[in-house]
Amino acid sequence: MKLRRKPKMTLKYFFEKNFNNEQLWKSKIENIELLVELVNLIRPKKPKKIAEVDLSQLIDLLQENPNYRDGLMDCISTNLENKKFNKILSDAGILQDANFFFEVRKRIFAKLIPEQPEKDTLQFILNQVFFVNTDLLWISKIPQEQILELFSLLKFRSIYGVRDENSSFNELVFAMEVITYRICGSAMETDVIRMVPEYENLESPFIAFQRELLLMNEKLMQSADNAINEDDLGYKQLIILHKQCTDYIETAFKNSNKFGISLHVNQSLLRIRQQLNRLRSLLPLLIQGNEEDANRNTIYLSYKLIKYNCDKNNIQKLINESTQLLSYEITQHTANTGEHYITNSRKEYYKMFFSAAGGGFIVGILCIIKLLLGKVHASGFGHMFLYSMNYSIGFIIIYILGFTLATKQPAMTASALVRALQEGFKQKSQDKKQYKYKEFAIFFARVFRSQFIAFVGNVIIAFPVSLLGVWGIDQIFHYNIAQQKSAVLINDLNPIYSPAILHAAIAGVFLFLSGIIAGSIANRDKHNHIYYRIQEHPLLKMSLGKKWTKKLASLYEKKWAGIISNFWFGVFMGSTVFIGIFFGLNIDIRHITFASGNFAMGLYGAGLYVTRDVFLWSILGIGLIGLVNFMVSFSLSLGLAFRSRNIPLSELRQVAKAIFRYFRSKPLHFFFPPKNSAVSE
Repeated sequence: MKLRRKPKMTLKYFFEKNFNNEQLWKSKIENIELLVELVNLIRPKKPKKIAEVDLSQLIDLLQENPNYRDGLMDCISTNLENKKFNKILSDAGILQDANFFFEVRKRIFAKLIPEQPEKDTLQFILNQVFFVNTDLLWISKIPQEQILELFSLLKFRSIYGVRDENSSFNELVFAMEVITYRICGSAMETDVIRMVPEYENLESPFIAFQRELLLMNEKLMQSADNAINEDDLGYKQLIILHKQCTDYIETAFKNSNKFGISLHVNQSLLRIRQQLNRLRSLLPLLIQGNEEDANRNTIYLSYKLIKYNCDKNNIQKLINESTQLLSYEITQHTANTGEHYITNSRKEYYKMFFSAAGGGFIVGILCIIKLLLGKVHASGFGHMFLYSMNYSIGFIIIYILGFTLATKQPAMTASALVRALQEGFKQKSQDKKQYKYKEFAIFFARVFRSQFIAFVGNVIIAFPVSLLGVWGIDQIFHYNIAQQKSAVLINDLNPIYSPAILHAAIAGVFLFLSGIIAGSIANRDKHNHIYYRIQEHPLLKMSLGKKWTKKLASLYEKKWAGIISNFWFGVFMGSTVFIGIFFGLNIDIRHITFASGNFAMGLYGAGLYVTRDVFLWSILGIGLIGLVNFMVSFSLSLGLAFRSRNIPLSELRQVAKAIFRYFRSKPLHFFFPPKNSAVSE
């Protein structure tokens, strides 16, 4: 006996099985699974790779068989009739809270276990039918002519018509009113108003928009056909006021450069911007127009409802929008700081060397202190605290004295480089843009040689200081402090037999994070007016005097962000190895300047004798550690700076070509400044 195979599901078989006669489909029309099954048959497997989604087969089936058309029409109308959708328009895809982390957690949870609204809402239907991430993509690829033909075949009604409690048009207007009330509430927050002092003595455009929308709603209710035309003065006033509201928010975002911005305020402004964008897409739907326009508006609204519902839990979009402005403000600070690390003339070049030499001198001492702290009898936490404070205090001293730690430069100079590139994009002419690429290549050469001489200054001085330090201790106290750890100090530099490269990459990440911390502290203090608060503090002015209080505020403004940044960099450096021990991971940090000092102490501990291979591998290891320190911190900072300024990463190709051409023509300029001024480059 042969078993009959189940026919392969096709559109034709689907309609034969479910809509062959009225009695058959009447028993199934309330079943939403029919719509789910139909969409699954239409949905392409790889929507990203196809240019167009063709529904001609579906249209032909509906045209050729009235039962199919009537059955599908009944099924759709039964499932969609009187379904509420105002919450999709007012809520879906819009931030519901100014707390960024709460919003991220909520969306992650919704990704894992999607929210299911009440069954009398359209959102429930959309959640069941269009639940695949790529649904919005393939729907947008359906030709408009086919959509209009399906609209006509299935006799969809437009959103206009008799305006009762459950009408689609009433849902639309109600959603717009809800959004407007929410915008007014958010825009009246103290922190938001403070961002736009230009509007302080002017009537709020948000209140005016709300008032005008209420008048428009009354006019629609009194209208015989519940419609207005595009020449209506009230509608034109709404458009003007919406533009004023948008300008208000954009001004607030621009003023973040003056006043700084917190994550909470950024989220509040972002939520208002999203709500204004939603209103902008809905306002044209107030105009009914002729029958053809009414149908197109209905299709447009349907597409928007699907789009908003599909996009409501988009985590990547949330993170991109929420962090773009903050990353800009942070990198703006690091760009301003980074410009101090870029040399132009030979005088500045040698000044950088001596500054780096001062940093190398202090690091050499820190290496010795760390080795001595390792001999202290303390718990793991005790050693972690001692090491962290050693690093932190040393880095702060380097910063306050105006010395340079070479590897801290890349995180700062990357933002300055991208800002220079951004200025080049303001040129519209292609020739001028090519010229800007060349200017950027010259600027990059300045940055590179500044980094190079800083590395040289750090390494050259850290080595002899550490060597002389352990020698001096041995001569005075007759105790070689490096003897027991000499093998470890040297072997840890070997790039082949030790994870030195990985540990150097970890140090590069910490260097990047320290730059982020400096920028975020500067932005926070600017937003909270900390400098002004200190300057006008009554108790400080009474005790220190107005002049010294102002100097204290100025010192805080210039140095505090850097001090905190260096403190945390020291904590990162000192605690990494112990965190690795706690979690059973082989993680540590390798920093080129400390590697140089450790190599010196390792040599002395070994009696100044190591094999040639060990010596060469150690020298190579120090160089590779410095290179990885630079590459990781610079790459992360460069990526953040590109992202914060909305510069496409594709521009990197043109930038790389310009740098390579300049390197071929003047390679020495990447290591040494030209004889004449920077203009001669």
